[in-house]
Amino acid sequence: MARKVFKTIEEQIQIMQNKGLIIDDYDFAKDTLIRENYFFLSGYRHLFLRSPNDRFYLPNTEFRELYSVFNFDRQIRNIIFKNLLIVENNMKSIFSYQLSKEYGYKESEYLKASNFNQDPDRSRQVHDLLKKMKRQIRVNGRQHSATSHYITNYGYIPLWVVVKVLSFGIVSELFIVMKRSDQDAISNIYNVSVENLIVYMPILANFRNLCAHEDILYNHKTQRTINDTKYHEILNIPQMDGEYIYGKNDLFALIIILKQLLRKEEFRLLISEISYEIDVLAGKLNTIEISKVLDAIGFPKNFKELINL
Repeated sequence: MARKVFKTIEEQIQIMQNKGLIIDDYDFAKDTLIRENYFFLSGYRHLFLRSPNDRFYLPNTEFRELYSVFNFDRQIRNIIFKNLLIVENNMKSIFSYQLSKEYGYKESEYLKASNFNQDPDRSRQVHDLLKKMKRQIRVNGRQHSATSHYITNYGYIPLWVVVKVLSFGIVSELFIVMKRSDQDAISNIYNVSVENLIVYMPILANFRNLCAHEDILYNHKTQRTINDTKYHEILNIPQMDGEYIYGKNDLFALIIILKQLLRKEEFRLLISEISYEIDVLAGKLNTIEISKVLDAIGFPKNFKELINL
């Protein structure tokens, strides 16, 4: 494998041109590459290659078309991120309410291992989680105005305030080690089974971190897959070898999760904003059809029907 070495912007442009990419505005290409990074922009090239194993672009592929997909992914990522933050804040509120109601509102009360799953197989996980929670409280507590206020004036931090300084990854772990009675109370609010919520939590955390770091979203696949839902069947999503080809571990799987966790109007707005960005991109594509992009992100053509299901 050839060693990767530094390339100037001019050399990067030459590499793209050598692979058949048309650059009709040299200054725009230079400005884009210095701002956005050749490596990440090239992450969208697969949509425009002549074949999966080919390094050359389809005939007439332009730099602006490649950049349009890059920008589309950014807009979708921003839309997804703000909705993930809604879900995150909702969950933090619901979790803290349930645990505070059952076990108290001071750290000395709600951070007891006895408040969580007592299965011996979970004891190490509970211990490690509580250790991580205490560390985040210690490290982040003084940096957040609300937590700092409680520490200074009351000497403790209620759980409904603590959750603001806990990462979503910690919160997802928290649900997994809760007692079944607490899990049931929370799942009833969402009308989603405990088993599905346990699957959804790490997927939500994974996408949340990806969006926060501006990583490539459109073709992201998670290690975990969601269970088949009524939405897969109603949308008549195609199957291969008995498995649905969309909505299992792709971006559409996340959309199916958000369908179950967001309020109706929030989800309607989410789909509306995504649909708008798809229409904008479709108007900028010349070399490929928008259907190729939808296939890459795992969206069936009738994805908008999710709104009314």
